Amino acid sequence: MQVQFWFDPACPFCWVTSRWLVRVAPHRDLAVEWLPISLLMKNGTREGEPFFAEVTASHGMLRVVEAVRAAGHADRIGDLYTALGRALHVDEVPVDLPATLRTVGLDPDLAAAADDARFDVDIRAAMDDGLALVGDAVGTPIVAVERPDGSGRIGLFGPVITVLPDVDASLRLWDGFLAMVATDGFFELKRTRTEAPARLRPDDLDG
Repeated sequence: MQVQFWFDPACPFCWVTSRWLVRVAPHRDLAVEWLPISLLMKNGTREGEPFFAEVTASHGMLRVVEAVRAAGHADRIGDLYTALGRALHVDEVPVDLPATLRTVGLDPDLAAAADDARFDVDIRAAMDDGLALVGDAVGTPIVAVERPDGSGRIGLFGPVITVLPDVDASLRLWDGFLAMVATDGFFELKRTRTEAPARLRPDDLDG
């Protein structure tokens, strides 16, 4: 099954959900396409506002993601996101973009794209595609799949999770997600968040 996942590296909720999808993928034969959604662009965050530094830095990372795609390495974007997320949300260290690219077998010179606004066109196009499926009143992550009848894609914002479920629970959540996304008229299922995302362990990154 083809799955599209829109991410911003800065978002810790998106990070946990992405690890859930990575955990599910081999058990449900999922092929994941990793796509950018810039919280800096979407929210119009300005200097002096909360999270400005974080989303500005992650916007640069998304420019690098699109440079990797343009260089013909879309199949490595998932690995790149894993490496970025590990630095940001597991090790909690500054991201060294050239070194991160090198660790996933990519040209470290692609890091220069972080300052190249030309890639904003590609980020915006991918964002608009995702938001066309779910509406603008959401954040990240967005997950999209093909409709069961083959009539096109359908997407949902979320699931928003704070703890990475074990394999069995992850598969139950995925199957429930598919049931909801395939139900005509389904829009929202929500409760107020009362906790921040748990810090994942390094071995959680392997699925």
